[in-house]
Amino acid sequence: MTFRITILCENSVGPISGTLGEHGFSALIEPSEGAPLLFDTGQGLTLLHNARRMNKDLSRVGTVVISHGHYDHSGGLKPLLEEFGPKRVCAHPLVFNPRFRIKDTGDPLPIGVPDSYDELTAAGALFDLSKDFREIAPGMYLTGEVPHVTEFETGDSGLYFDREGHNPDTTPDDQSLVLETEKGLVLILGCCHAGVVNTVEHVAYMTGRRDIYALVGGTHLGFCNQVQIGMTVTALRKLGVQKLAASHCTGFAASARLSHEMPKEFQAAMVGYTLEV
Repeated sequence: MTFRITILCENSVGPISGTLGEHGFSALIEPSEGAPLLFDTGQGLTLLHNARRMNKDLSRVGTVVISHGHYDHSGGLKPLLEEFGPKRVCAHPLVFNPRFRIKDTGDPLPIGVPDSYDELTAAGALFDLSKDFREIAPGMYLTGEVPHVTEFETGDSGLYFDREGHNPDTTPDDQSLVLETEKGLVLILGCCHAGVVNTVEHVAYMTGRRDIYALVGGTHLGFCNQVQIGMTVTALRKLGVQKLAASHCTGFAASARLSHEMPKEFQAAMVGYTLEV
């Protein structure tokens, strides 16, 4: 089976006229057989607009994946449902947990899913929640909860499940999508809070395969120190990753370093970016 991957929502835009950027992520996965799948939905400000500009018919989408419970990946779900009707929605059971980032001032900033389970169900969401590695469509798998096995991928600081900042949020609901292609495995990343290398190692453990052809999406390296970025580059080189199409939370500084150290593999996956595998 082959797939066409198109970035619909991202912080930056490519050359397609009239498309818009926002802090968020969404990728449309169109298999050669079967219904398209939407991985994340951005904040909700640009998803439908950009899809129309790119002539992508989201009414054909059968399944929506929400990679984790942050507003910039889930905010477009309700507008999508209101426009096109009921959709199966795959996510982790903790996706609706309250989420906060505690600012330097000590003030809590809500960053969770902007709509409640009941509101989204009323709009047509047919939730399919699981924390396990599973096949959700032919040749397409969700990683489920990703164990933290590396020492250098330390995750976020400043994220909490409560307004007071007493209960740290390690983003256990973070999931990525795995595509089986003739060129190797392709991983679609939302923010990859669990860490790129942790995620790849989990996929290798669950599938018995280490032939990672491409990584597409947010790597969360924009929030990491240079030591972690360097160790990530070393690991990706060792794996033989052929394409690193980074976006969203990768950040400008980390993207510049990745482009410098992996010039053949690195690509900026802005709105309109397409990969056919």
